[in-house]
Amino acid sequence: MSDSGIRVELAVDSPGACPVADVTEEVGASVTDVSRSSPQEGQVVEEFTTDGEADVVEAYPGAEQVFAAGDGGRYRFERDRTDCVCEAVETFSCPVADIRAVDGRLMLTFHAPDVDRVRAIVTRLKDLYDGVSLRSLRRDGDATVMDTTVVDRSKLTDRQREVLETAVEMGYFEYPKGANAGEVAEALDISVSTFAEHLAAAQTKLMDSILAD
Repeated sequence: MSDSGIRVELAVDSPGACPVADVTEEVGASVTDVSRSSPQEGQVVEEFTTDGEADVVEAYPGAEQVFAAGDGGRYRFERDRTDCVCEAVETFSCPVADIRAVDGRLMLTFHAPDVDRVRAIVTRLKDLYDGVSLRSLRRDGDATVMDTTVVDRSKLTDRQREVLETAVEMGYFEYPKGANAGEVAEALDISVSTFAEHLAAAQTKLMDSILAD
């Protein structure tokens, strides 16, 4: 199959200095409906919606509430343009279409023109941040046609398969996350860095199989 556009959803456990993710970690609320604009060069204005009655302004003094609702609120803040997950993705000419966050974990969706662009973005993010994982990949095409791909699991080592299975069983890939990297690594009796290495290697092999032409 030739590339005709790919919808990518990925998560970043440690997104660095990301105010949106920081807010979710501080107040325990989830963030959705994130929007961004750049009214001035070097400056970014962001808005986001939270659930519950979390005191976002107290947790993040730079934020102001712009809309109140019974089950949450809409907040806005300004920041200088710095390196962040979304901007790292957009340097590859792939605008971020959707952003969510919960418990300090950032989840975003973007559309890439081909497999090579997806690989380049994921590789770059893994160079910059810890805990980068693919949540889903979907090719463009007729929704009435089933796009079936056979994945050769024999490409995985026994250890890589064990790491993947344990991560799935413990809810590492779920939203909200059922277990973090440290908890999965502890269950496997390995270090977090070793867990990350096995997981990254396994995901790369599976992604190559799924996206093979």
